[in-house]
Amino acid sequence: MKALLLTFGLSLLAALQAQAFPTTEENQDVSGTWYLKAAAWDKEIPDKKFGSVSVTPMKIKTLEGGNLQVKFTVLISGRCQEMSTVLEKTDEPGKYTAYSGKQVVYSIPSAVEDHYIFYYEGKIHRHHFQIAKLVGRNPEINQEALEDFQNAVRAGGLNPDNIFIPKQSETCPLGSN
Repeated sequence: MKALLLTFGLSLLAALQAQAFPTTEENQDVSGTWYLKAAAWDKEIPDKKFGSVSVTPMKIKTLEGGNLQVKFTVLISGRCQEMSTVLEKTDEPGKYTAYSGKQVVYSIPSAVEDHYIFYYEGKIHRHHFQIAKLVGRNPEINQEALEDFQNAVRAGGLNPDNIFIPKQSETCPLGSN
């Protein structure tokens, strides 16, 4: 009886995970410029200070073999710094790894055209984390895409109350180079 319950529980969990992260097309094109529209963490966001965060567009380039190069600029200690990372393609469509396999990234097409949800999970300094990000091809907020993102955040087990919407900036703020 215990084995039957365990099998049922594991299959239910697998079905729920499959619902949260739908399979994606093998040839999805995520190259180009993307704007971060919203993000959510699995941790509590202190004082919701992220509303004042300004983000620049990220550039994604498909490399040979299907890997993705992601470039973006961040403000660190008052200085703008360009960051770059490579997401390594896996055998599973829409699934990538980063930082020597320490992070897994899922690229999930939104129900709204020209929008994707990037779902990250991994460990940093022995702390497990989950992050979901809604990105779109233009900087304007699309209410339908935001609602789709809220549903995906719930399905992924994250708290929709932890969603924040950053301010868009084409370049890093003046005087911060």
